[in-house]
Amino acid sequence: MPLGQSSHQAPVLSEFALIRSLRRRFGRTDSSVVRGIGEDAAIIKMPTGSRLLLTTDLLAEGVHFDLATTTLQDVGYRAAVANLSDIAAMGGVPRYLLVSLAVPHERTAAEIDRLYRGLMQACRRYGVQLVGGDTSASRNGLFVNITLTGAAHPDRVLTRAGARAGDLIYVTGTLGDSQAGLALLQAGDRASASLFDKGADRIRRFLIRRHLRPLARVREGRLLAERRLASAAIDLSDGLSGDLAHLCEESRVGAELDPRAIPVSSACRSYADVRRLNPVDVALSGGEDYELLFTVPPANRRKVEALARRARFRVSCIGLITARRSGIRVKRDDGSWQPLTVTSYEHFRR
Repeated sequence: MPLGQSSHQAPVLSEFALIRSLRRRFGRTDSSVVRGIGEDAAIIKMPTGSRLLLTTDLLAEGVHFDLATTTLQDVGYRAAVANLSDIAAMGGVPRYLLVSLAVPHERTAAEIDRLYRGLMQACRRYGVQLVGGDTSASRNGLFVNITLTGAAHPDRVLTRAGARAGDLIYVTGTLGDSQAGLALLQAGDRASASLFDKGADRIRRFLIRRHLRPLARVREGRLLAERRLASAAIDLSDGLSGDLAHLCEESRVGAELDPRAIPVSSACRSYADVRRLNPVDVALSGGEDYELLFTVPPANRRKVEALARRARFRVSCIGLITARRSGIRVKRDDGSWQPLTVTSYEHFRR
């Protein structure tokens, strides 16, 4: 043992030791991977006739996550879900994962191992395999970049560009939970627990879990695409108001939203009540729920709702696609319409 080194000191992070460890622990692959971790590039056999889907996301410490309120395992899990959700919105099957890290010198091998455990915990339920990536030192916090590939049938890929006037607007699950959970984490244990009189622990745990451990709607996206029930789709990563605007822009359409139809959980309503917020505003602005927003031709409405009942996932019809000239509007309590203000998160906006 070198002089001055404690027997309890955490192992120093080594680039090549890390790669060897990742290959040994997470690099097991099936026969579709010709070569994976350890090569300059992975070699993959793609299914004949399928479309390759590619997505990537960058997470920066201090922007996307704060290690004072979350663990590295949760960071890894959420990083994977952000990409899995992109493939879900296309109706695809996620396949292969590449991970690039820029790591500050104070991070240990054990800490980075926890990040990868979170990543792979999210990926394993979908059969996603780790096939490569890159590592670097960082002088300004931890950076995690994920690249994920997926596959989809060429005639059954969902995009943001397929919505048409008259289509119905649906969302899966409930909205606003993740933003509420993040606010509770930032408030701290005592402050957030004091917000609620009855059922405080249950409400707090539910909302925080919805933030730290969101679910990618891969199965739901595949079912909608395979049965050709949806005309367009997007995942709700930035917030309903902004992501609906993205879909409308790509489809060159407008939209009308009924705020009373937007699904908000009882826990999120409790959070909004004690914070004196409108729960619909939380749902419109809150990002990182990773639910799906999708549009459905009226002829498919009964089929979609029957499918959701059979497959046991929640869908809510929250509005209607309109002509582009109408813009995006939300209904007031008196039945009149007002333009929808985009309140979702946007990088670089002051």
